[in-house]
Amino acid sequence: MSPATAAALVPSNPLPEITHGFEAAFEPDPACVSGARRITTAFLPLCGVCGQLADSIVLAVSELVTNAVRHGKGDVDLRLSISRNELLIEVTDGNPNPAEMNTSGTDEESGRGLLLVDALARKWGVTPDGTTTWCVFLLLVEKP
Repeated sequence: MSPATAAALVPSNPLPEITHGFEAAFEPDPACVSGARRITTAFLPLCGVCGQLADSIVLAVSELVTNAVRHGKGDVDLRLSISRNELLIEVTDGNPNPAEMNTSGTDEESGRGLLLVDALARKWGVTPDGTTTWCVFLLLVEKP
């Protein structure tokens, strides 16, 4: 292998190093939403995430998992991963129709989940195959 070939095999943008994370799978039952919240609530302090930021992350998990249960096809997979200064939430539901933000009337009891995620997270989106909705939170690191 020549040095030029070896250099071509190294990605120009290396993948971020995942420092913490977890993955959980749930049956598509509304009761799994509280389980997803509990797991996330227990995980965040282990990574030094607490307070209002932790509450916002748990709320985003709740909304994304609820959407997956209501609109998905099959099991719901939840993944949280922390790399550098960001926390990524991914919820996969098997439905190729991508999640879309709706505007609900003031008298409607549901339909605002992605509006909340959009307001809380740094950014959010859907994978090209439509099966995974994700959002990113910026983790501010306090300097001593």
